[in-house]
Amino acid sequence: MAGDVIVIDHPVVQHKLTQMRDKESPPHEFRRHLREISMLCTYEVTRDLPLTEREIETPVGPTRAPTLAERKLCLVSILRAGNGIVDGMLEVLPTASVGHIGLYRDPETLVAVEYYFKMPEDVDERHMFVADPMLATANSAIAAVSRLKETNPLSMKLVCLVAAPEGIEAFHGEHPDITIYTAAVDSHLDEHGYIVPGLGDAGDRLYGTR
Repeated sequence: MAGDVIVIDHPVVQHKLTQMRDKESPPHEFRRHLREISMLCTYEVTRDLPLTEREIETPVGPTRAPTLAERKLCLVSILRAGNGIVDGMLEVLPTASVGHIGLYRDPETLVAVEYYFKMPEDVDERHMFVADPMLATANSAIAAVSRLKETNPLSMKLVCLVAAPEGIEAFHGEHPDITIYTAAVDSHLDEHGYIVPGLGDAGDRLYGTR
């Protein structure tokens, strides 16, 4: 059974995404817009976190007010481009722990190869949000989530900026239980495995390496 795909189509998110797509946007603007989009998307991604109440004193008097019931969260960056999303999410969730998984895509086979893996020791007590801006072939996301499931987090979601239909189908073919949150589902992949119209290589555009 296919998993869920949540498209975050808020007007401000879409406006900033358009600015990121523009090939004339320099790296510093690309980074800023990604951070801001990630902050905005965090509200939707965390919408179902459970709440409890606690006693507090306001300047006027005592009350019972809502607070997060489970504060142990883990943001995971699929290196290197995932750092751009995690940086924005940390603005909203500053107490979250951060994990990193390094994967590169073999240019010939497009298969993901792992080269780095570092997670919090108590990840099995945390809700996990896995970040990768582009869900293209989904090979990296599939490999990352397969590896991360071995750590037994309380829950897991995939957060991306732009997804291709082929990537969604491939990802949910392997991980139908994981909900995808994205700002856009684009047309298709080209012969090189890039999303069309997409926005190019997110890592290169974040860090000005091409």
